[in-house]
Amino acid sequence: MRVFLTGATGFIGSRVVPELLKAGHDVLGLTRSDAGAQALQAAGADVHRGTLEDLDSLRAGAAQADAVLHTAFDHDFANFVANCEKDRRVITALGETLKGSDRPLIITSGVGMGALQPGQVATEEVFDTQSHHPRAASEQAGEALLQQGVNVSVVRLPQVHDTQKQGLITPYIAQCLAQGQVAYVGEGGNRWSAAHVGDVARLYALALAHAQPGLRHNAVAEEGVSMRAMAEVIGAGLGLPVVSVRGEAIAAHFGWMAMFADADMIASSAITCARLGWTPTGPTILEDLRAMDYTQVAAHG
Repeated sequence: MRVFLTGATGFIGSRVVPELLKAGHDVLGLTRSDAGAQALQAAGADVHRGTLEDLDSLRAGAAQADAVLHTAFDHDFANFVANCEKDRRVITALGETLKGSDRPLIITSGVGMGALQPGQVATEEVFDTQSHHPRAASEQAGEALLQQGVNVSVVRLPQVHDTQKQGLITPYIAQCLAQGQVAYVGEGGNRWSAAHVGDVARLYALALAHAQPGLRHNAVAEEGVSMRAMAEVIGAGLGLPVVSVRGEAIAAHFGWMAMFADADMIASSAITCARLGWTPTGPTILEDLRAMDYTQVAAHG
C-alpha cells in the first residue's frame, strides 16, 4: 500500500517509516521543512510538503494514498486545548478525503480516553464520547467519521520513551531544571503507563495490517509506573532534591502541567496484544531515564 504518514519526521513517526517500509509499503511522508524532506528521502520515503494548519495540503496527501497514518500532534502543552481542537480539524479533513472508500485511517489519541473514572485502568473497549478531556477531541472526530462510513481506528499512546524523550516527562524534566528541584504530588503514588518508542512504532504497522473500523489499540508496555519512582530517578540524574508538593502549592508549582501531575494514567494493553500479536520488548521507562545523559539535558535546559 501507499501510506500517507503525518508526523513522518517526528519522534514516533520517524520510527514508523522503517516499519512500514519493512512491511512492503510505500511511504509518503508529510513535512514542512527542507531538512525533513532530506531525512525522509534518506530513509527511503517520498515527500509531501504541508502542515497541520494547511488542511488542503493534508487532503492532497490523503488523496494520493491507500491508507493514512496520523501520528502528528502539536506538542506545545501550554496550548493543549487549542492543539487538541486543531487535531480534531486535521482528522476530519483526512477522513473526509477517504470517505466513500475502505481506505484505512489510523489516528492517534491518549490512553486516558479509555477510562471512565479517575484511577480506573484504561482499556480498549471504553471511550466516553461525552468526555470533557481536551484529547477526547481526536476520538470524537474519529467517531463522527465512523458514522459516515470511514474506516477509522485508533492507536492510544502512553508516555512514549527512549533515552532522549519520554512524553510528558520531557517537559517535566525541563521544569525540574528551571525550579532546581524534582517534585511529585502528595505521596507520588499516581502512575503513568509507558512504552518504548520502538515498540510503539511496530504497533502502528500492526494496526495498519489489521485495520478494521472502530478498533482501538493501547500502545502500553507498562501498565503504570509511579510518579515518585520516576522523580527519584530523575532527581538522581540531575543531582537535584526530590520533594513532595501538596494542596494549593500544586497549581503554583506545576503550572500547565498541574492537570497531569497527580493524574493516575494507568492502562492495559491485554486486548491489543492478543488481537495484534504485539509483544513489547524495549527498555522500561525507568531504564531509559537512568540511561539518559543528564549533562546534555542540563546543557540544553
